[in-house]
Amino acid sequence: MSQAQEIQLQIRGTPEHESDHAENGGGSKAADRRRLAGSSIRWWLTVMVDMLIVLCGQTIATLLGRLYYNSGGNSKWMATLTQSGGSPLIAILLLLTPPDSADAGPQPLASKMVPIYLGLGILIGFDNLMYSYALLYLPVSTFALVAATQLGFNSITSRLINKQRFTALIANSVVVLTFSATLLGVGSSSDGTSSNLPQGKYTLGFILTLSASAVFALILSLLEVIFEKVIGSRTFRWVLRVQLYTGLVASAVTVCGLFASGEWRTIPGEMAGFKDGRARYVATLVGTAVSWQAMAVANLRLITRVSSLFANVTGTVALPLVPVFAVVLFGDKMTGIKAVAMLMAVWGFLSYVYQHFLDGRRAAMGKEGPAECRACAARAGGEAVLHA
Repeated sequence: MSQAQEIQLQIRGTPEHESDHAENGGGSKAADRRRLAGSSIRWWLTVMVDMLIVLCGQTIATLLGRLYYNSGGNSKWMATLTQSGGSPLIAILLLLTPPDSADAGPQPLASKMVPIYLGLGILIGFDNLMYSYALLYLPVSTFALVAATQLGFNSITSRLINKQRFTALIANSVVVLTFSATLLGVGSSSDGTSSNLPQGKYTLGFILTLSASAVFALILSLLEVIFEKVIGSRTFRWVLRVQLYTGLVASAVTVCGLFASGEWRTIPGEMAGFKDGRARYVATLVGTAVSWQAMAVANLRLITRVSSLFANVTGTVALPLVPVFAVVLFGDKMTGIKAVAMLMAVWGFLSYVYQHFLDGRRAAMGKEGPAECRACAARAGGEAVLHA
């Protein structure tokens, strides 16, 4: 009897212990959720700051690049140099940034990084040159809208190189943005702002912008895979290193082109004949260079924190802003075809944003798949996921 009573007492006591465990476990899970929610909020705040820098930097740099041409500047190599020539300024930030902790992992070998810096730097240099020619031959509003195709190109490169999912909404974004650029090319004759250029120049600018957008999309995808497969770390110091060294190589390529083309001989006369004098000439070039570098660093941070596709989408948001400012500042005509093309570009962008919203909702419900983007993982698990 006594043994039976002991067994009954033990049986009665079991639910109490389980209840205590459940309460402790529930409190621990609630604390974890609060901690992860706070980390996710901080992560989104830093991402929003980077997005704001990309938007402002890209808009200001594009407008200043057009101002350079409109005020008497004509050197394509000088305009190209402003896109990477501000990279030495990053060395100051690198010196002020604290060194990486031991948790950042082993450093990649220099024998691996040097060819990467050289290859990417050369690619960036020629891509910048194509953008410079395109901005000379196209009105800034048309240039900005055609450049929206980089999102479509990046969707393809992200799928092929970064294994991003290619859903129906992303495919819709690619098709709509492609039609948007095609509409601008077909309707170029109705654009009064290009009437002072030969038709061949307008077409050449259109082709150069498409080519530069495709190369830029490839560069973004390559940067993402380099950080994942080669560097293995996404710290701010590595972002600065990659931007500094690739920028220096791109600048060296541009300087070689400047001297080889003989355009360096025209710089003193160009400066003297610049509208409102030499000081404005220097201020325009310096402002353009600083804006491009701010945009490039923030863009690279978005690639490491989220993905190359997310970074490209952020840059696409700035495209509708540029034509509006161009109409006010440079007198570009906002024709009906441009308005329709702009609406199509916005439609393509919103299509991707809605896909990102669906991904985030699935991640919140715990249904994300193994190929999900890092943004969803970061929202579900906080910033620590990105530094793993």
